[in-house]
Amino acid sequence: MPRAKITPDLDMYYRDECFADSWSEAEAMLLLHGNAESGEAWNGLMPVLGRRFRVVRPDMRGFGQSTPMALDYKWSVDRLINDFIALADSLGLASFHIGAAKVACPLALRLAARHPGRVRSLAVLGGIVSGEISVGSRADAWLEHIEQKGVESWARWTMPGRLGSTCDPAMMEGWAKLMGRTPLSTQLGFIRSVPRIDVRPDLPSIACPTLVVTTDASGLGSVEAVRDWQQTIPKSEFMVVPGDSYHVAATHADLCARSMLDFIERRAPPGSRTLTSRFENIHN
Repeated sequence: MPRAKITPDLDMYYRDECFADSWSEAEAMLLLHGNAESGEAWNGLMPVLGRRFRVVRPDMRGFGQSTPMALDYKWSVDRLINDFIALADSLGLASFHIGAAKVACPLALRLAARHPGRVRSLAVLGGIVSGEISVGSRADAWLEHIEQKGVESWARWTMPGRLGSTCDPAMMEGWAKLMGRTPLSTQLGFIRSVPRIDVRPDLPSIACPTLVVTTDASGLGSVEAVRDWQQTIPKSEFMVVPGDSYHVAATHADLCARSMLDFIERRAPPGSRTLTSRFENIHN
C-alpha cells in the first residue's frame, strides 16, 4: 500500500494512478476529498480524469487509511495544506492541478493562494469558504448525534442534504457506509474545527485558473452567495448545476470530470504545463 511519512504523527495513505496511453505524457492532479471520506470518494471521476492525468488521491490526515487523529488534535487549515505539499514533494510533483470537494475546497483555495508556483489549475466542487457561514450552528447538532449514535448514523441522517432529494437510496446508503468508516476521534475533533475555517482573505491572491461549481439549491449557500466569493478570485469561472445536492462531485461525477477537463484544456493550454512521464514516480 502506498504511504508517505508526512510528520511523526501521520502516515498518509494515497492512491497514485494513471490510465493514459503508455506512449503519452500525463500531468499530475491532486484530488482532495471532503469530510468523513477518503480518496475512494473520487472513484466516479476516475474514468475521465485517469485517462488524461496522473491522479494522486490522498486520504487526508485522520481519514480513510491514514493515521487517525486523537480527539484533542489541534486541527488547522495550514497544517492540512502542508501535508499535501509534503506528499507532492515526496512524489516529485513540482506542479499539479487540483480538484477539491466540500470542506477540502477551502484547503485547496489556500494552498493555491500560498503556493502559486505549484498549482496549475483548481476546480472547487460544492465548496465553502467560511465554516461559520456554511455550517454554523449545525455543527453542535452534528456533534451531539455523532457522540450518541456514531459516525455512520450521522452520515445517514445528513445524507439527503449532501446528495439531494432525488438521489438513489442505494447510493445514499453506500455513501453512509463509506463515511461511517471514519474514526470517531478524528470526526469529532475535525467537526469542532470547521466553524473556524475562513479563507475569504486568501481568494484575491489565487493566481491559477479556477473553476467554481455549485448546484442551484445547495444547502451550503445560495448561488448568489457562492458567486459573491467566486468573483473575488481573479481568473475564475462559475458553473451552476441543476439540483439540490451540495456534494456535486458525487451526484454529478461525470459532468464534473468532463467540465474539469474542458476547463483545463481552455485555460491551462499545453505550453504552460509541466508534463511528467507516464511511468515516472508511479506507485501502485
